[in-house]
Amino acid sequence: MSKKLTPIAATMLVALSSPLMAQPAQAPSPAASLPPMTVRDRSAQAEVKTEQSASVKHTAPLLDTPKSLKVIPATVIRQTGSTSLADALRTTPGITFAAGEGGTPLGDWPLIRGFDALGSIFIDGVRDAGSQSRDLFNADSIEVSYGADSAMAGRGSAGGSINIISKQPGKENFSEGTVSLGSDQYKRLVADGNYVLGPNAALRLNGMFTDTNVPGRAAVNTRSWGFAPSLKLGLDGPTSVTLAYYHRQADEMPDYSTPYQDSPARSKANPDAPVGGRHFYGLKNRDFRKTQANIGTVRVQHDFGNALTLHNTTRYGRSSNDYIVTNPDNSAGNVRSGLAYRAPKSRIANTATFVNQTDLSGEFMTGGIRHTFVTGLELGQEKSDVRRYAVFPDANYPRNGRVCGMPGGPSLAAYNCTSLFAPNPDDPWQGRIAVDPAVTHTTVNTKAVYAFDTVRLSQQWLLNLGLRYDHYDAKVDWPAFTRIAPHGNGRGSNAAGAQVVSAAYSNRSRFWNYQAGLVYKIVPEASLYVSYTTASSPPGMVVGEGSDNLDGSNQALSPERTRTVELGAKWDVLNKALALTAAIFRNEKNNARIYLDADTQIVAGKQKVSGIELGISGKLSKKWSVFGGYSYLASKLVENGTYKGAAANNGNRFPNTPSHSLSLWSTYKVLPKLTAGGGVFHMSRVYGNAANSVYAPAYTRFDAMAGYVVNKHVSLQLNVQNLTNKTYFDKAQGRHYAHMAPARSVMLSAGMTY
Repeated sequence: MSKKLTPIAATMLVALSSPLMAQPAQAPSPAASLPPMTVRDRSAQAEVKTEQSASVKHTAPLLDTPKSLKVIPATVIRQTGSTSLADALRTTPGITFAAGEGGTPLGDWPLIRGFDALGSIFIDGVRDAGSQSRDLFNADSIEVSYGADSAMAGRGSAGGSINIISKQPGKENFSEGTVSLGSDQYKRLVADGNYVLGPNAALRLNGMFTDTNVPGRAAVNTRSWGFAPSLKLGLDGPTSVTLAYYHRQADEMPDYSTPYQDSPARSKANPDAPVGGRHFYGLKNRDFRKTQANIGTVRVQHDFGNALTLHNTTRYGRSSNDYIVTNPDNSAGNVRSGLAYRAPKSRIANTATFVNQTDLSGEFMTGGIRHTFVTGLELGQEKSDVRRYAVFPDANYPRNGRVCGMPGGPSLAAYNCTSLFAPNPDDPWQGRIAVDPAVTHTTVNTKAVYAFDTVRLSQQWLLNLGLRYDHYDAKVDWPAFTRIAPHGNGRGSNAAGAQVVSAAYSNRSRFWNYQAGLVYKIVPEASLYVSYTTASSPPGMVVGEGSDNLDGSNQALSPERTRTVELGAKWDVLNKALALTAAIFRNEKNNARIYLDADTQIVAGKQKVSGIELGISGKLSKKWSVFGGYSYLASKLVENGTYKGAAANNGNRFPNTPSHSLSLWSTYKVLPKLTAGGGVFHMSRVYGNAANSVYAPAYTRFDAMAGYVVNKHVSLQLNVQNLTNKTYFDKAQGRHYAHMAPARSVMLSAGMTY
C-alpha cells in the first residue's frame, strides 16, 4: 500500500499549519474586523454530560424524557480515540455488532437490545441508508435511543435507533486539527475550522485522512479520506439556510478472520484453539473493498416568534460498497483436516436516498397546561442496485466446490485452500473474476406524518405522547437464471453463461406507531417514568442492503410489531454535574416472521428481551469525569416455527446478544496540565446463530489514555487500546467465522487550536 499523502491530505496539512505560522502584514480596520479566533477547550475535562437531545423531535430535556436515551459527546469520542461508529458505540452498553456474510453486506451492522438496527442509523435525524463503515471526523455527538422507536424513527427500530449529529457552522472563528501517529503504521490527520464570513454567515470545514494497518492483522489495512464543508446563512436572523456536503471514501483489505472450530470432542463450536494465533486467510491479489459516500443536505429554519419554529431538511445521498472477501469456510469440515477453504464472497452495491422532512415545533397553553410539541411530514425514496462478482479459481475448478483435498474439490496447489495454521496472504492466486450482470433493484417509498407533545400537567407530572403514520411501498426486481430467457424479458447472460430474467415482488403496508410516557418529578433534579412504545418492521425495510430482503416468501406479510414497556429513573446529582439513569424493560415481538417451508413465511413467531440498564455520565468532582453503563439482557427465542427443525431453537438466546455488557470510561486531572484516564469494556458470550451452536467467547478489554496541555494552542494525547493485548472476537457470524478484534495499539496525537 502506498504511503504517499493524497492531495487532500497535503491540502489539510497546509490549511492546518497556515493559521499557526502566518503573521498578519497589517491589522484590519475596526470597521472591517470580524470575531476573533477562539481557543477551544481540548482538555480531557471538557463537558461529558448532555442536557438536551439534538433532535427536534424530543420535546423535553433528557431528564424529563421517558425512555432510555444515551448521548455520546464529542469529549468521550476524542478521549477514547474513537474514529468509527463501531469504536464509539462500544462506550455504551446494550449494543453489539453482527458480522456480514454472503446475503448481508460488510459494514456497520449494529444490534440494540438484541434487535437488528442496520436500517435504523440516522444523520441529523434523516435515515442514512446503505451498507457503510462510518467515520466520525464530521460527528459532534452520537445519540442512541433504546427500545421500540418507530414513532420517532419510522420503520424498523425494534430495539432502538442511532442518530449521528454533524458538526455545524457557528458564530466563533477557530481552526483546529489533530495529527496522530501510532503502531501498525497508523497515520491520521483531522482538520476542523469555523470561519465567520460576515455579520450573518459562517463556513465550517472538516477534513480527514487515515492510513493504517489493523493491529494484530498484518495483512489487513485501510486507507481513507473525506471532507465535509457546510455554509450557514442567517446566524442571527429569524431565517437561516445551511448547505452541507459530506464525502468519504476508503480502500481496504477486508477480513473475515477465523473459522469456527469443528471438533467431534466439542458439543459447541468455538473460535478458540485449535486454530489459535491471528492468522489471515485472505488473498492480497484477489480481495479488496472500496466504499464511498456522498451526501448533500439543505436545511432551512424559520423562527416565527412566540416559540414557533419551522424546520425543513432536504437530503440526497449516494453510497457504494464494492468488495471481494475471503470467507474461511468450514461448512464441509475442512478444519478437521487442518485446512480452510478460501470461499469468495462479494458485493457490488449502490444506494441512493432522497428525503424531504419538515418539522414545526412550538409551545402553547390549554387552560393552565403547557404543551411543547413537534409535528412533521416526511417524504422519502431509497433505491439500491446490488450485484456480485463471479469468481472462478481456475478453468478446471467447479465454482461451488468446498472440500479441500478431495477429488473435484479446490486444491492447495491452486491456492483455493490453505493451511489452517500457516496461511500465506501472498499466495499467487490465479483465476478469473467477472461482474455478474444479474442486478437486484430495490425501491422503497415512504410517506409519513407524526406529532409529539410533552404535556406539563403540573410541576410534578409530565405526559409525553407521540404518534406516527407510515405509508410504505417497497418493490424489488430479483434476478433469476434460466438457460432460455422468455422473449422480451432477458437481462443478458451472467458470468456462467445462463440467461438472466427477473421476478418482481412488492409490499405495500400502512401502519401506526405510538409512544406514551408518564413522568413524575420527585424533585426538580430527579424523575421517575413509565413508558410504552411500539415499532413496525415491514418486509424489505433495509432496501436490499441487509438480511431482511423482500422476496416471494414474505411480500404479502404485514409488518412485524414490537412493543417496549419500560420503567426508569433519572437523577442529576452533585449540583447537576452528574447524570445517573436506571431502567428495567421488556421488548417483545409477538408476530415475528417464521418459515412454514422454503417458500412461505408467516407472522407467528415470538421473541422477547427483558433487561436492566444503568448509566452514568458527568463529573464526580471538578477533576474526575466518568461515562458508561451496564446492561443485562435476558433474551429468548420463544417460538421459531417448525421448518428444518427450527422448533429445536425454542428457548434459545438471541444471536449476537450478550447477557452482560459493561462500558466504563473515566478520566482524572492529575495535574493542572496532565489528565490520565482509562476504560474497561466487558461482554459476555454471544452466539452467532439461533441454534446457539457457534459463539464468540466472553471478553474483558482495557484501554488507557493520558493527555497533556502544552499551552493554549497545543495539546498531546496518548491512547493505548486493548492494553493487555487480549485476543478476543467482537462479532459472531451465523455459520462460518468469528471476527477477531484488533490487538493492542498505541497512538500519539497532537492537537492544535487557534
